Amino acid sequence: MTAGPDRVARTDVALVGGLALLEPEPRTDDPTWLASARQSASEWVGAHGFPTRKDEDWRYTRLEPVLEVPFERASPERSHERARIAIDGLGTGLGGARLSFVNGRFAPELSEIGALPEGVRVTNLAAILAEGDERLEAIFSRTFGPFHHAFAALNTALTDDGAFVSLPANAVLDAPIELVFFSETDGPPLVSNPRTVVLAGPGSQATVVETHIGLPGEVYCTNAVTEFVLEPGARVAHYKVQDESESAFHFALLDVRQDRASSFSSHAVALGSQVARHEVRICLAAEGADVSINGLYLPRGNQHHDNPVRIEHAAPGGTSRQLYKGVVDGHGHGVFNGHIIVRPDAAGTDARQTNKNLLLSDDAEIDTRPRLEILTDDVKCAHGAAVGRLDGDALFYLRSRGVPEGEARGILTYAFAREMVDRIPIDSLRTRVERLVADRLAMPSELAR
Repeated sequence: MTAGPDRVARTDVALVGGLALLEPEPRTDDPTWLASARQSASEWVGAHGFPTRKDEDWRYTRLEPVLEVPFERASPERSHERARIAIDGLGTGLGGARLSFVNGRFAPELSEIGALPEGVRVTNLAAILAEGDERLEAIFSRTFGPFHHAFAALNTALTDDGAFVSLPANAVLDAPIELVFFSETDGPPLVSNPRTVVLAGPGSQATVVETHIGLPGEVYCTNAVTEFVLEPGARVAHYKVQDESESAFHFALLDVRQDRASSFSSHAVALGSQVARHEVRICLAAEGADVSINGLYLPRGNQHHDNPVRIEHAAPGGTSRQLYKGVVDGHGHGVFNGHIIVRPDAAGTDARQTNKNLLLSDDAEIDTRPRLEILTDDVKCAHGAAVGRLDGDALFYLRSRGVPEGEARGILTYAFAREMVDRIPIDSLRTRVERLVADRLAMPSELAR
């Protein structure tokens, strides 16, 4: 389903770009398996190049704007004063550990971990890689398959740091783990490749909040990969707020593998970046796993927000729910590309997929493509999508009660988005997101509350 103005067709080219010229730096402390994985990933990029619009999962996203920029890798030797100001602006935290990263590298002076239950590890990934933790070998050494692409491979080849969370069996974290990724550049455009790995042991429970921020007007690229591995009975909630500079680029992959009777939920809110892609890949690999994926994207101006979601039911009795909402203004472009796959051995699957979109201008555009691929019987699956504009009758009603047109439009638009904000149960985080969304939609904060 497509809504909005026709766009001028472009001839796709073999995209190489400045990002492909970045090579893995020699690291004497890398274990052998990691050095091999980095080299294989770099060679994979050289052999396959970057996706083009001929690739089905990238057909609505032009990569020329990012690949034409001569990005450089960020140096670790830089002041963190601007980062401190921006991170302090988020507030006092969410009550648990906060790990902060500047251009993809851990900033311990901006972080606070505090006391943790016995056996729980919350630290930076570089420290764990230096230890040669064998649990990471399977993650970094995965063979790149047909659903992979150059951005994920580049992250494997180039990542310097990120977050690492390990939960032993039955560990319960009552307070959220907050991961803050701040990006800046005071010269040439910079690229960072943060990697986050969360290993949730049997019966463990945790909440992870991922925030990406940057300075307005600066050009940089965040290429992030976040991976969750849930063992039997684990329960993990994930929240992500993407509020990067609107001159920047944001490419992210959320990769989740779930074991028996595990539960995972993710709630993403996207406001920033010139071109942003938040990709979700989830495999319900064992019986009785369930997942809930929610997303709110709000591109405006010339922003482009792409939301590819692929959920694979590979075992019986799995449940998945998806609800994505888009609010698009100006010449903004929103994309939802949902794909549910039910494998032959996944009888008893219950899957639902919904995408709703609101266009606020004549030049706004939405491409929505919900899909079901069902390879077995005895399933309950449904999907749907809708694209529309503000209700004229409701707008007339508010204006007839003396509400100015701009405020009336803001009220109705915020009401559409509010459902996604209300799905955040953490009070302090919901208040933070509420403020961001209200500001974006020109909604008076007192009315938003």
